[in-house]
Parts: sequence; C-alpha cells; structure tokens
Amino acid sequence: MELKPYQQSVINDLSLFLDQLQQTNGRVREAFYDFWLSKGFRPFPGTAIEPYKNNVKDGADHPVPHICLKVPTAGGKTFIACNALRTIFEKVEPGAVSANVVVWLVPSNSILQQTILNLRNPAHPYRQKINSHFQNRVEVFDKQAMLSGAGFNATTVQGQLSIIVMSFDSLRARNKEDRKLYQENGNNISFAQGDTTNPYVLEGTDETAVINVIRSLSPVVVVDESHNAESELSVEMLRNLNPSFILDLTATPRKNSNIISFVDALELKKENMVKLPVIVYNQKKERTEVINSALSLQRRLELLANDERKQGGRYIRPIVLFQAQPKTSEDNQTFEKIKETLIRAGIPSDQIKIKTASIDELKGINLMSPECPVRYIITVNALKEGWDCPFAYILASLADRSSAVDVEQILGRVLRQPHVMRHKSPLLNLSYVLTASSRFRETLQNVVNGLNKAGFSARDYRAIDETSDSANQPVAKAAGDPLELLFTLPAPTPEASPNNGDAGDELDPAAIHYAGNIAANGSANAIGTDITAIEQKALAEATEYDERIKQMSDTPSALPPALTDLVDQYRIKDQFQELAGTIRLPQFFQRVSTGIFGDEELLLRKEALLADFNLRKADRNIDFGSVDSELYKVDLEEAHKGEYTPRFSHIDGQTKDALLANILPNQTREGQIKTMTKQMLRRLGNLKPISDKDIEWYVRQVLEDLTEAQFQDLIAQEFSYSERIRQKIESLTTTHAEKTFRLWLDQDKLFLRPSYALPATISPTETGKDIIKSLYVHEAKCNPFEEKVIDAIANLESVAFWTRNLERGRGFVLNGFINHYPDFIVVTKRGKIILVETKGDHLDNTDTAEKIRLGNFWRSKAGNDYRYYMVFETKEVPDAVTLATLLGTIREL
Repeated sequence: MELKPYQQSVINDLSLFLDQLQQTNGRVREAFYDFWLSKGFRPFPGTAIEPYKNNVKDGADHPVPHICLKVPTAGGKTFIACNALRTIFEKVEPGAVSANVVVWLVPSNSILQQTILNLRNPAHPYRQKINSHFQNRVEVFDKQAMLSGAGFNATTVQGQLSIIVMSFDSLRARNKEDRKLYQENGNNISFAQGDTTNPYVLEGTDETAVINVIRSLSPVVVVDESHNAESELSVEMLRNLNPSFILDLTATPRKNSNIISFVDALELKKENMVKLPVIVYNQKKERTEVINSALSLQRRLELLANDERKQGGRYIRPIVLFQAQPKTSEDNQTFEKIKETLIRAGIPSDQIKIKTASIDELKGINLMSPECPVRYIITVNALKEGWDCPFAYILASLADRSSAVDVEQILGRVLRQPHVMRHKSPLLNLSYVLTASSRFRETLQNVVNGLNKAGFSARDYRAIDETSDSANQPVAKAAGDPLELLFTLPAPTPEASPNNGDAGDELDPAAIHYAGNIAANGSANAIGTDITAIEQKALAEATEYDERIKQMSDTPSALPPALTDLVDQYRIKDQFQELAGTIRLPQFFQRVSTGIFGDEELLLRKEALLADFNLRKADRNIDFGSVDSELYKVDLEEAHKGEYTPRFSHIDGQTKDALLANILPNQTREGQIKTMTKQMLRRLGNLKPISDKDIEWYVRQVLEDLTEAQFQDLIAQEFSYSERIRQKIESLTTTHAEKTFRLWLDQDKLFLRPSYALPATISPTETGKDIIKSLYVHEAKCNPFEEKVIDAIANLESVAFWTRNLERGRGFVLNGFINHYPDFIVVTKRGKIILVETKGDHLDNTDTAEKIRLGNFWRSKAGNDYRYYMVFETKEVPDAVTLATLLGTIREL
C-alpha cells in the first residue's frame, strides 16, 4: 500500500519542517516560524497559525519539537505515522535519539488492541511499510512485554526499531497495575548504570523501572488522537517520557497545537476515502417516516450496489445506523423495543443488531463479509472512536420531533468510503443523515459539530428541510468562524431529558413499509418512488460538490482551504479576469500503458524518470578538497522574545564529542565506517526514489574509499561531507533523469498538455512594489534585479499583464528532469505567453544550464505561442539573453 498524494504531502511537510529544524540548529520556535513563512503564512498571535508553543516544558535551552498533523477521520492517520517514522529518525539531530525507539500512545483500550494487532501483523500494510523502511528489524511491545522484559534489553534496542504501544491511562498511573511501570524491575538490569546521579531516573523511582528505561532512550513519541491528551496529567505523562520528538495525530487539534500540515476534506474525497458530502434530510412527518425512508434508501443503495457487482464491481451491503435517544433508565428495554418493532414490521431478526454501552451484539461479527446479513444497527453513541465500517451509509435518528438531533458523537462512523474507490452510482459515493426534527437548525449545528469532530467542516454537508416553506431549496449552509472549524472544544454530553421518552413506544409496526429481502438478481429499477425527492436532491448536491473538487484541482494552493480565508489574498484585477481565465499553461505528461484499458496520462514527476536508475553502478568520484570553506554559517538567535540577532555558528561537531570519546576509539576501522555510515544516512535523509539500501551501500563505499586522513576529517566535518555526497547523488540522478527525459520525448512517451490555470487569488508571504500591469492587486516581493527586469517589461507597449510566479508548490512548475519555477509569467497583447527566469550576473551555476535546457525543451514542444528566457543583466551566457535583448524581443511580440 502506497501513500495517497495528500498523505505524501503531509510527509513532505514533516520533512520540510525537519529541514528547517536542522538549519536553525534545533531552535524549534524559529524552525516553526520559517516553515510557515516558506508556505506564505506568517504565524501571528490570534490567527489560525500562532507562534510555536512549548507545551511540554523541559527546562532545556531548546524545547522538544512537538508538532501536529491534522488529518480528518478516514484520512489514514496511522498509515501516515508509519511512513513518518523513517523521516523523523533520518532528520532528528544525530545524538538526540539514543536508539530507534517509538512510544505510540493511544486514548482507549479498543484502539490499543487494534493498533497492536495491526502493527504486529506482518501482512498488514502498516507493518509492511515499517518493515520496508527499517530493513525488517522491527519489534512491537505492549505494556506486559515491557514489564516482563521479553525481547527488550540494552543490546536488542540498538539493532532494531522498537515500537512500544501503550494507552494514555497506563502512563498516567492511576491504578495499581499501571504503577508497575514506575517500580523497580529486575528484567531491566541490562539498562542499569549503577549511577545515583543518573539524570534519567525520576524522583522516587528505581533506575530499572520501565519508565526510566524508556526515558534513557529518548524515544520519538507518537500521540494518536492527541486532542485527548491535553490535561495536566497528560502533559506530565509526555514530559516523563523524556522524548526527543513528539508527533501529534488528530482530526481536531486544540488551539495550542503546533500544526505543520492540514488535510482538507476535499483531498479525501478526491482519493475516494470518504463519502461526502453528507446529505442531511429533514422529514415532514415523524419517526415512522424516518424509518420508512431509511429502509427504502437502504434498499435503493443495495440494489445499486448489486447492479455494479454484476458488472464487475466489489461487494457492498449498505447499513443503516438507527440512533435512539439516551434514557435515564431501562436502557436495554428501549433498544429491545425498537428491534422488536422492526422485526414485527417484517425485517429478519438476523439483519438487526444492537450496540450500546451494555449490549454488544456486534462482537465477533465481520460486517464486511458477504456472508454477514446485518443491515441495521441500533445505537445511541456507542459507535465512537475505533469503530469504522465503510458499509455504514445512513444515520437515521429516532429522536422525538421536538428534539434537536444530536449526531455529533457518531457522524464520523458513516463517512468512510467502501473499498476506497469511486463507485459508478453517485448515490454510493455519499452518506446520509435522516431526521424528523422541528428544531432543525440546532440539528444542523450538531451535524457541523460532528463533522468538526471528524476533522471536516460546515462545507461538507448539504441540508434539505422538507418542513420548510421553500422545501425545494437547501437550507443555507451553516456559517462558522474558521478558527472554530479548525480548533474545536469537546461538546458537553447532552443531558437525558424526560421529553426524549422511550424511542420505541410510539413506533407502529403497521405503519412501517418493508418490502422484504432483496433478491440476488434484483434490479435498482425495482425501487419505488417514496425516496425520489431524497435521491434527486442528493444527486444535485453531489454534482455541485464534485465541481468544487475539480476547481480545487485546477487551482492548487500550498495553503489548505481552512487557512486561505485567514491570510491576505489578492485577486486578479477586473480588467484581466477574462483573458487570465482562458490561460492554461502546458506541463509535461507521461503516457503509461494500462494494458487492455489503454493508456493513462499522468503529470510527469522526476521519480518516474529514475525508475531504472542504479546508484550501485554510479560514479563515486567526489571532490572533498574544499570542505573547510563550508564549516560556518550565519543563523538568527533569539535575543529577546520575538527578536532575533545574527550569530555565526559552527555547523559541524555538534554531536561529535560522544563519538570521539566513547564510541569510535573502541571500534575497528570496519566498525567506524559502519557507525559513520549510519550518521551520514541521518544527514542525507530521504532521496526518493532511491532505496535506503542502495544509499547505504553507496555511502559505505564512499567512506571505504577515503584515506585515513580524509576519514578523520569526515568525523570532524560530517555535515560538509554529507552535503557533498548529497550533491553528488542529486547530480547523478538529474543527469540520468535528463537522459531518460530526452529518450521519452523522442519515443512520444512524453507530451505537453494545457494544465495549469492561473489561480483566482494568491497569498504571497510578502508583497512587492506596485508595478503597472500586474495580474493581481498585489504581487509577491522581488529582489532588486527581478524588480528592475519586470518593471522594464511591464512598461513595454506589447505587454498585457505579468505576474510573479510563486515557488515551493504554490505556483506554476515547469516539470521535467528538474522542477523549475520561473520567476515571471508574462502575457502579451497578441496572446504570447512568456516565462522569464532572472539571474544576477554573479549567479551562473550548474542549475542555470539545467533550467535553460528544460525551458528550451518546453518551448520547442509548446508551440509558437510560448517562449522561455533566462535573462542576465549584462553577462553573456550560452542560450541565455541579456536584459536589453529580452526587452527588444518582447517589444516585437
């Protein structure tokens, strides 16, 4: 199982943050600020992204990096975390992590068992991914394994990835069993140092206690559903672990969360992860009508699923969740009466199950099995976190008509999409909430609250109120402060009310219409017309939602939709709207054969050009002769709160003392090479698509080729050497990618297709001077030479408009064997589109030639209406132009 594009984007965000962390010498606040600044958003108090908060105060000069990934329900948070581990261990400062140890914290026993089961199962995608990243040297421990010391000692932890899965409560030590983690444990004697001043020993505990063993290993901590870990006890729990890095995973981060990545609901919908939008339909009549609509809609959906299965589709059996209201007493009787009513209406008893706090008729049942008959589940709020069944399509509330329906706790249970694929029938790509409430506005707010709890927002439902005077018009979508949609507080548990009554008392079996079992060869056309209104309106709303997804794809943004309303956005000027709307800039696409289904067209990525690249056969000749010049860099150091001053710092030698004093002198030359290879791999990080094993082999060979003097120099100047190796590998891959690129162009495997649309608005980090004919009300800031170039171009009579192209995934990328973001896009009055890349006369380097070659390939394939120019002020560079020449050319276009 591979990462979805949005999941890979989350990993990319994590990697970028860790890069910033390295560049700032571990100054987390500054790294966090620089990370968001590179995205075009300046963290500021009172905005959606505030300055970094040191939630787990450790008293150190540099706080523990503690960041959060916001991923909605059904977005694959656990799979993202499994992929994130390698990225973290590769880039966390060497020496900060004593061994590859992860403490994986979960909020409940049900999620605990599920997580342990999946991470231990060698056939599960989670374990398979981790195994591939850590060379199959992975062990998963639970609390009991840690207490018994089974497979966990000072020797084994150094040669493997150790994942310790525990619940929050077990480390909060609230009961006698959990306090064992803080007590002396002879099974951990191998970790004992016999030092009474051991800094890892918590006051009042023995150094062999499990908690102290974990502390001594400075683990990476993964906090699943981190919104449940905000209390003082939880903060103390995290601090006690002595973490080197904390990764929060949640759909609903709190306001003190340091979020570095957002996943929007539309991204999940694009990848067929969720059934959105949620269609909320309020009946004219009462609860009996809700049941009838739910039964008819379930039948309709199942018949559609049967039709698709006959055409080669996968098995789906849509399920209805009947939600009864809570009652102060005789809970079981309430649910039994509802079940009895449904059975008396003709529904087979084996199709109905109850799931409450006291009754669990789902235990041991595989709801996804074709052999399972269950189509109806009766509950209140028992189906919360940890319960997901993609076959659950309909949430039907049996609340009294006078009640505001509270679906907040379980709405997320119907959102997951069966088989993670788009189904032929649009109705199978949606989820449904059916109510009969006279307090529908309050019900809608509960829908919004439920979506918030699942990580979605008010944008992701469509409401239809049949009790309204304008029944054919959807209820206006709920408005909400974007801050509240990003950061939600737990809603108070609804108090039981006598008005709720017994949800089964007033249900008349004779008024419930059940058409019997669906024949295996039944057709969707056999359904009646009693849900025609729901179906028609659901289809209309689904079409509108899909159009929004298409618009998002056409105008991508580096900022998630949740943040775009909270930054300064600058729209296209009115006089350029029509012309700009017609422009689609060509990008390179790749033809990929899919066998009998013909060819598929995919946006070209450099990785595709490296499919047959073999690093083991590549050149290892690297010039290490001038690394001394790179030993110092200038950083900003926080002098006062929020104020930074320049500071020179030595970029190497940060973690060498321990190596030189305790490790390397006691090793053979082979052992030293092995140790330094591991250190260098941490520095190099991810060099996709080259495998970790190939990179390790290459680095080891490079180190073996060094003389003794060079090897000693490498120990002292590890950063500089690793950068030279990185540059060499990147040079090798770019050369290979360009060779393949040229070949595929000749073979017609690559082609240009109009693809990139100019976004309706931009959000630059900083704006520049107002220069005439700019496309947007304000453009991104330019350096002095860029400003000189575009000012001269804008004043040409032939130019219609120009725009400063944003970088880092926020603007137009000229894709190929490198990713190139030209500085400016210029459009002339005759319709010519010109890409301009500026270079100061002192900036000619190897990447200049690569950009020129790619630009010329693009121009030759794009046609006569397109141009690409690399411009220097006065310097003569092959295939580039001077500013005077460029102006003369554009003047004639």
